Amino acid sequence: MSGHSHWSGIKHRKAAQDAKKGVAYQRLTKNIIAAAKTGGGDPNANFALKVAVDRAKEGNVPADNIERAIKRGAGNLEGVTYEDVTYEGYGPGGIAVMVETSTDNRNRTAPEMRSLFTRVGGAIGEVGCVAWNFERRGIVSVTGKGIDEEELLSAAVEAGALDVDESDDGFEVITEPSGLSAVASALKEAGYIVANAEVTMEPKTTVQVKTKEEAEKMLGMIDRFEEHDDVQNVYSNFEIPDEILAALG
Repeated sequence: MSGHSHWSGIKHRKAAQDAKKGVAYQRLTKNIIAAAKTGGGDPNANFALKVAVDRAKEGNVPADNIERAIKRGAGNLEGVTYEDVTYEGYGPGGIAVMVETSTDNRNRTAPEMRSLFTRVGGAIGEVGCVAWNFERRGIVSVTGKGIDEEELLSAAVEAGALDVDESDDGFEVITEPSGLSAVASALKEAGYIVANAEVTMEPKTTVQVKTKEEAEKMLGMIDRFEEHDDVQNVYSNFEIPDEILAALG
Protein backbone atom coordinates (compact mmCIF):
# COMPACT_ATOMS: atom_id res chain seq x y z
CA MET A 1 0.00 0.00 0.00
CA SER A 2 1.26 3.45 -0.82
CA GLY A 3 -0.18 5.23 2.20
CA HIS A 4 -2.70 8.00 2.71
CA SER A 5 -2.90 10.73 0.06
CA HIS A 6 -2.68 14.13 1.76
CA TRP A 7 -4.40 15.95 -1.11
CA SER A 8 -7.24 13.42 -1.02
CA GLY A 9 -7.60 14.11 2.70
CA ILE A 10 -7.88 17.84 2.05
CA LYS A 11 -10.51 17.18 -0.63
CA HIS A 12 -12.58 15.11 1.80
CA ARG A 13 -12.42 17.86 4.44
CA LYS A 14 -13.43 20.43 1.83
CA ALA A 15 -16.36 18.27 0.72
CA ALA A 16 -17.66 18.22 4.30
CA GLN A 17 -17.21 21.97 4.58
CA ASP A 18 -18.94 22.52 1.21
CA ALA A 19 -21.93 20.49 2.40
CA LYS A 20 -22.26 22.75 5.42
CA LYS A 21 -22.01 25.83 3.21
CA GLY A 22 -24.73 24.62 0.86
CA VAL A 23 -22.37 24.05 -2.08
CA ALA A 24 -23.03 20.30 -2.09
CA TYR A 25 -26.00 20.56 -4.50
CA GLN A 26 -23.84 22.14 -7.20
CA ARG A 27 -21.01 19.68 -6.55
CA LEU A 28 -23.36 16.70 -6.98
CA THR A 29 -24.48 17.99 -10.37
CA LYS A 30 -20.91 18.58 -11.50
CA ASN A 31 -19.99 15.03 -10.49
CA ILE A 32 -22.68 13.73 -12.85
CA ILE A 33 -21.40 15.88 -15.72
CA ALA A 34 -17.83 14.73 -15.18
CA ALA A 35 -18.80 11.05 -14.97
CA ALA A 36 -20.94 11.22 -18.12
CA LYS A 37 -18.16 13.02 -19.96
CA THR A 38 -15.63 10.34 -19.03
CA GLY A 39 -17.65 7.16 -19.46
CA GLY A 40 -20.80 8.02 -21.42
CA GLY A 41 -24.38 8.82 -20.46
CA ASP A 42 -25.69 5.32 -19.68
CA PRO A 43 -25.60 4.61 -15.92
CA ASN A 44 -25.94 0.87 -16.62
CA ALA A 45 -22.66 0.89 -18.56
CA ASN A 46 -20.93 3.65 -16.58
CA PHE A 47 -20.65 2.72 -12.91
CA ALA A 48 -19.09 6.06 -11.95
CA LEU A 49 -22.15 7.79 -13.41
CA LYS A 50 -24.49 5.44 -11.54
CA VAL A 51 -22.76 6.31 -8.25
CA ALA A 52 -22.91 10.03 -9.05
CA VAL A 53 -26.62 9.82 -9.90
CA ASP A 54 -27.41 7.85 -6.75
CA ARG A 55 -25.57 10.40 -4.60
CA ALA A 56 -27.42 13.25 -6.33
CA LYS A 57 -30.76 11.59 -5.62
CA GLU A 58 -29.76 11.17 -1.96
CA GLY A 59 -28.93 14.89 -1.97
CA ASN A 60 -32.43 15.71 -3.27
CA VAL A 61 -31.26 16.96 -6.67
CA PRO A 62 -34.38 17.12 -8.91
CA ALA A 63 -34.71 14.49 -11.63
CA ASP A 64 -34.77 17.16 -14.36
CA ASN A 65 -31.45 18.55 -13.15
CA ILE A 66 -29.92 15.08 -13.10
CA GLU A 67 -31.11 14.36 -16.64
CA ARG A 68 -29.81 17.70 -17.90
CA ALA A 69 -26.43 17.10 -16.24
CA ILE A 70 -26.15 13.68 -17.92
CA LYS A 71 -26.97 15.17 -21.31
CA ARG A 72 -24.50 18.01 -20.82
CA GLY A 73 -21.72 15.63 -19.85
CA ALA A 74 -22.45 13.25 -22.71
CA GLY A 75 -22.66 16.13 -25.19
CA ASN A 76 -26.35 15.54 -25.96
CA LEU A 77 -27.77 18.88 -24.85
CA GLU A 78 -29.65 20.34 -27.80
CA GLY A 79 -28.87 23.84 -28.95
CA VAL A 80 -25.73 24.23 -26.79
CA THR A 81 -22.14 23.32 -27.61
CA TYR A 82 -19.73 23.02 -24.71
CA GLU A 83 -15.96 23.17 -25.03
CA ASP A 84 -13.57 21.62 -22.53
CA VAL A 85 -10.80 24.03 -21.56
CA THR A 86 -8.16 23.49 -18.86
CA TYR A 87 -6.51 26.50 -17.22
CA GLU A 88 -3.17 26.13 -15.46
CA GLY A 89 -1.39 28.45 -13.09
CA TYR A 90 -0.09 29.11 -9.62
CA GLY A 91 -1.53 30.05 -6.26
CA PRO A 92 0.26 31.77 -3.36
CA GLY A 93 3.77 30.44 -2.82
CA GLY A 94 4.02 28.95 -6.31
CA ILE A 95 1.49 26.19 -5.62
CA ALA A 96 0.34 24.44 -8.81
CA VAL A 97 -3.33 24.68 -9.76
CA MET A 98 -5.24 23.05 -12.63
CA VAL A 99 -8.82 24.07 -13.40
CA GLU A 100 -10.96 22.00 -15.77
CA THR A 101 -13.89 23.88 -17.30
CA SER A 102 -16.76 23.14 -19.66
CA THR A 103 -17.90 26.35 -21.33
CA ASP A 104 -20.18 27.53 -24.11
CA ASN A 105 -18.25 30.82 -24.29
CA ARG A 106 -14.47 30.70 -23.96
CA ASN A 107 -14.27 34.50 -24.33
CA ARG A 108 -16.30 34.87 -21.13
CA THR A 109 -14.65 32.11 -19.15
CA ALA A 110 -10.97 32.92 -19.83
CA PRO A 111 -10.87 36.40 -18.22
CA GLU A 112 -12.94 35.15 -15.28
CA MET A 113 -10.43 32.34 -14.65
CA ARG A 114 -7.55 34.82 -14.92
CA SER A 115 -9.24 37.03 -12.34
CA LEU A 116 -9.72 34.15 -9.90
CA PHE A 117 -6.02 33.25 -10.18
CA THR A 118 -4.82 36.80 -9.51
CA ARG A 119 -7.32 37.59 -6.75
CA VAL A 120 -5.11 36.02 -4.06
CA GLY A 121 -1.74 36.79 -5.60
CA GLY A 122 -1.60 33.86 -7.98
CA ALA A 123 -1.07 33.89 -11.73
CA ILE A 124 -2.47 32.06 -14.73
CA GLY A 125 0.19 30.28 -16.80
CA GLU A 126 0.81 28.77 -20.21
CA VAL A 127 -0.63 25.42 -21.24
CA GLY A 128 1.51 22.67 -19.74
CA CYS A 129 3.15 24.83 -17.08
CA VAL A 130 1.92 22.59 -14.23
CA ALA A 131 0.25 19.65 -16.03
CA TRP A 132 3.55 17.71 -15.98
CA ASN A 133 3.21 17.44 -12.20
CA PHE A 134 -0.15 15.62 -12.33
CA GLU A 135 -1.27 12.20 -13.52
CA ARG A 136 -4.82 11.14 -14.27
CA ARG A 137 -6.10 8.35 -12.07
CA GLY A 138 -9.39 6.64 -11.27
CA ILE A 139 -10.34 6.67 -7.58
CA VAL A 140 -12.88 4.28 -6.06
CA SER A 141 -13.78 5.24 -2.49
CA VAL A 142 -14.63 2.25 -0.30
CA THR A 143 -16.16 2.99 3.11
CA GLY A 144 -17.21 0.95 6.11
CA LYS A 145 -15.92 -0.46 9.37
CA GLY A 146 -13.80 -3.56 9.82
CA ILE A 147 -12.48 -3.69 6.27
CA ASP A 148 -9.57 -6.10 5.99
CA GLU A 149 -6.82 -4.25 4.10
CA GLU A 150 -5.22 -7.31 2.56
CA GLU A 151 -8.53 -8.77 1.39
CA LEU A 152 -9.51 -5.44 -0.19
CA LEU A 153 -6.12 -5.12 -1.86
CA SER A 154 -6.40 -8.66 -3.24
CA ALA A 155 -9.92 -8.06 -4.58
CA ALA A 156 -8.95 -4.69 -6.04
CA VAL A 157 -5.84 -5.95 -7.83
CA GLU A 158 -7.73 -8.95 -9.17
CA ALA A 159 -10.29 -6.51 -10.63
CA GLY A 160 -7.51 -4.54 -12.34
CA ALA A 161 -6.67 -1.84 -9.77
CA LEU A 162 -3.19 -0.40 -9.36
CA ASP A 163 -3.05 0.16 -5.60
CA VAL A 164 -5.01 0.89 -2.43
CA ASP A 165 -4.55 3.91 -0.14
CA GLU A 166 -5.96 4.44 3.33
CA SER A 167 -8.33 7.41 3.63
CA ASP A 168 -10.23 9.22 6.37
CA ASP A 169 -13.40 7.15 5.79
CA GLY A 170 -11.92 3.84 4.65
CA PHE A 171 -9.82 3.22 1.57
CA GLU A 172 -9.25 4.65 -1.89
CA VAL A 173 -8.66 2.15 -4.67
CA ILE A 174 -6.43 3.55 -7.42
CA THR A 175 -7.09 2.54 -11.02
CA GLU A 176 -6.27 3.53 -14.56
CA PRO A 177 -9.04 5.89 -15.75
CA SER A 178 -10.22 3.34 -18.32
CA GLY A 179 -10.63 0.69 -15.63
CA LEU A 180 -12.62 2.78 -13.14
CA SER A 181 -16.10 1.40 -13.83
CA ALA A 182 -14.93 -2.22 -14.02
CA VAL A 183 -13.07 -2.04 -10.70
CA ALA A 184 -15.90 -0.20 -8.95
CA SER A 185 -18.46 -2.74 -10.19
CA ALA A 186 -16.29 -5.69 -9.13
CA LEU A 187 -15.78 -4.31 -5.63
CA LYS A 188 -19.49 -3.67 -5.20
CA GLU A 189 -20.27 -7.22 -6.35
CA ALA A 190 -17.72 -8.44 -3.80
CA GLY A 191 -19.76 -6.81 -1.05
CA TYR A 192 -17.84 -3.58 -0.51
CA ILE A 193 -19.59 -0.23 -0.07
CA VAL A 194 -18.55 1.99 -2.99
CA ALA A 195 -19.22 5.55 -1.84
CA ASN A 196 -17.77 7.26 -4.88
CA ALA A 197 -15.98 6.58 -8.16
CA GLU A 198 -14.32 9.34 -10.14
CA VAL A 199 -11.46 10.20 -12.46
CA THR A 200 -9.14 12.75 -10.89
CA MET A 201 -5.66 14.28 -11.22
CA GLU A 202 -3.17 13.34 -8.52
CA PRO A 203 -0.02 15.48 -7.95
CA LYS A 204 3.35 13.76 -8.32
CA THR A 205 5.04 16.21 -5.93
CA THR A 206 3.54 18.53 -3.32
CA VAL A 207 4.28 21.93 -1.78
CA GLN A 208 3.76 22.48 1.94
CA VAL A 209 1.77 25.50 3.04
CA LYS A 210 3.81 27.40 5.62
CA THR A 211 1.26 29.59 7.40
CA LYS A 212 -2.41 29.62 8.38
CA GLU A 213 -2.92 32.73 6.24
CA GLU A 214 -1.51 31.01 3.17
CA ALA A 215 -3.73 27.99 3.80
CA GLU A 216 -6.80 30.22 4.06
CA LYS A 217 -5.89 31.91 0.77
CA MET A 218 -5.43 28.60 -1.03
CA LEU A 219 -8.64 27.04 0.30
CA GLY A 220 -10.52 30.25 -0.52
CA MET A 221 -9.08 30.22 -4.03
CA ILE A 222 -10.17 26.61 -4.58
CA ASP A 223 -13.64 27.43 -3.22
CA ARG A 224 -14.10 30.33 -5.64
CA PHE A 225 -13.07 28.20 -8.59
CA GLU A 226 -15.46 25.40 -7.56
CA GLU A 227 -18.33 27.85 -7.18
CA HIS A 228 -17.94 29.05 -10.78
CA ASP A 229 -20.61 27.58 -13.06
CA ASP A 230 -18.16 26.62 -15.82
CA VAL A 231 -15.67 24.86 -13.55
CA GLN A 232 -15.90 21.08 -13.40
CA ASN A 233 -12.83 20.17 -11.36
CA VAL A 234 -9.97 21.87 -9.54
CA TYR A 235 -6.68 20.16 -8.69
CA SER A 236 -3.72 21.40 -6.70
CA ASN A 237 -0.53 20.08 -5.10
CA PHE A 238 -0.49 21.80 -1.72
CA GLU A 239 -0.12 20.10 1.64
CA ILE A 240 -1.42 21.65 4.85
CA PRO A 241 0.44 20.51 8.01
CA ASP A 242 -1.81 18.96 10.68
CA GLU A 243 -1.20 21.82 13.12
CA ILE A 244 -2.37 24.39 10.56
CA LEU A 245 -5.40 22.23 9.64
CA ALA A 246 -6.29 22.11 13.33
CA ALA A 247 -6.00 25.90 13.56
CA LEU A 248 -8.32 26.24 10.56
CA GLY A 249 -10.93 24.12 12.34
